[in-house]
Amino acid sequence: MIDPKRLRVLRAVADHRTVTAAAAALYLTPSAVSQQLAALEQETGHALLTRSGRGVRLTAAGEILLTHANAVLAQLERAEAELAAYAGGAAGEVTVASFATGIAEVVAPAVRGLATAHAGIRVRVRDAEGDESLPMVLDGEADVAVAVEYRGAPREDDVRLSRVALYAEPFDAVLPDGHRLSPHPEVELASLAADDWIGQHPGNPCYEVTQLACERAGFAPRLVHASDDFHAVAALAGAGAGVALVPRSALRGMELKGAVVRPVAGPRATRRVFAAVRRGAETHPLIAPVLAALNAAADGLTTG
Repeated sequence: MIDPKRLRVLRAVADHRTVTAAAAALYLTPSAVSQQLAALEQETGHALLTRSGRGVRLTAAGEILLTHANAVLAQLERAEAELAAYAGGAAGEVTVASFATGIAEVVAPAVRGLATAHAGIRVRVRDAEGDESLPMVLDGEADVAVAVEYRGAPREDDVRLSRVALYAEPFDAVLPDGHRLSPHPEVELASLAADDWIGQHPGNPCYEVTQLACERAGFAPRLVHASDDFHAVAALAGAGAGVALVPRSALRGMELKGAVVRPVAGPRATRRVFAAVRRGAETHPLIAPVLAALNAAADGLTTG
């Protein structure tokens, strides 16, 4: 009989590609993870992993088992949800991992709404960049992720996750107020090809959005300055250090000194924000109200 706990270990190793990283995500020692995998191989009678450079990858048998592991783990999530519903206990803690602007835009309003409509649900918020929250959900560190689309993200049809689309928002151009295009009501990205750029660090989903938008406009931005803090990005633009693309919601209420904001003409850079939970957990009596509250908070937000 295959132990479901070991299936979680197998999935963590498949996600993280190294035993050490999987162990850290599962709060186990590498030795414990290796023991669990060895026991799983003994239970199945197949080698499940093989070395690949400095990491590991699944064998063909491992890939087959992973497919079933995803289905089994999703069904266990559903079982927990139904048992919790049967017990009628809509009281407990839900951990939501979100990037900072997502916290301001939808998580905080959702927490406010839940305090009235579902007083028994305690929401614990963790600040996590848009590419960090999904692994946290898959590893069991968070129950709900508020994340953004980015290259390398789990696909919409990923069997491990269930998604709820929240909102989409455009990025606006932030220019020094003496910039040659600052008098224009909107700017085309191609007209900024020769400028120095201020952006995020590689790995940040906003970095990917900017890179892709500029690629579509026919150029690669010359990234001279990098910061994951949008206030710092706007301050650098105001100091004349370059131009930038910043999500519209991040600019709301921001005091701009020496900088102007202009919409982008034509095809725009856009980030799409969604909530995600482990497949099968979407009907849990604690998680379902949180998803509904996030969706309600996102209603009417900028789309584009």
